[in-house]
Amino acid sequence: MLEVEVKYRNTERAATLATLLQWKAQLVQDRTDVDIYFQAPDRDLKATDEAFRLRCIGSKNYLTYKGPKQDTETKTRNEIELALADGENTAHDAELLLEALGYKPVATVQKKRQVYRLRRDHFEIEVNFDSVEDVGDFVELEILTHDDEYEAAKATLLATAAALGLTEKETQSYLALVLANRKQPQ
Repeated sequence: MLEVEVKYRNTERAATLATLLQWKAQLVQDRTDVDIYFQAPDRDLKATDEAFRLRCIGSKNYLTYKGPKQDTETKTRNEIELALADGENTAHDAELLLEALGYKPVATVQKKRQVYRLRRDHFEIEVNFDSVEDVGDFVELEILTHDDEYEAAKATLLATAAALGLTEKETQSYLALVLANRKQPQ
């Protein structure tokens, strides 16, 4: 599945949310995500512009691979996500398994996320308000689609962002922002 995504720093959350509610967007989740990112033993995922993580949302656990970005205007990537069994023990065992196979934890990214959904054009758009620990507040717009719908999905996302008044695009991943923040003198 292709994940077409754009992310913006969000200083005007109330105004963005007001517009979304006018468009009949629905709040579908209010959650905390804990993402543990790993480096592969056989290649440098940062150098190949890939990502691999274990995501824990409450008791839910997922392994996610994200391929290289396909363009510079959006953060479009192939994404493969695999649901694991629920619970802290599963998350812990998954982490142990990955480390036993040579995967090294790089960083943990924690965020509070409110997930809204709406339809524009013929796409379902997920709008995420994220408060990322030690990094700041963002809004992500995302469409999951097939390759043949990529250009239309990209156009819909960019038009939606413009209509929401989002202007401060963030091209770095949360992982990159967290790692850069660690390097800053405190």
